[in-house]
Amino acid sequence: MAEHKQGNKNEKVGQVVSTKMQKTIVVEVSRRVPHPLYKRIVTKRKKFYVHDDQGTAKTGDVVRIIECRPLSKLKRWRLGEVVRRAVQVAVQPEELDVKV
Repeated sequence: MAEHKQGNKNEKVGQVVSTKMQKTIVVEVSRRVPHPLYKRIVTKRKKFYVHDDQGTAKTGDVVRIIECRPLSKLKRWRLGEVVRRAVQVAVQPEELDVKV
């Protein structure tokens, strides 16, 4: 598929919070902004529905998403790259044995 780049596309970096759909992931993007009245730094979060054709991203991964044309009712972003993989926690089989 030839990628035609017209202008600069909007990019964001966030964490994958859901991979339960086919070819779609949910990415939560956090940003720190000062409160307009109280000037205290608050964290704002927003969720984006992202097109992940190959299903490469897993829950907990930090990913870069790129703006694209509307792909469905909610999807307007596609997966650019996986910036950092989530830590996979493996359980040893002997730890699962129940001792009575």
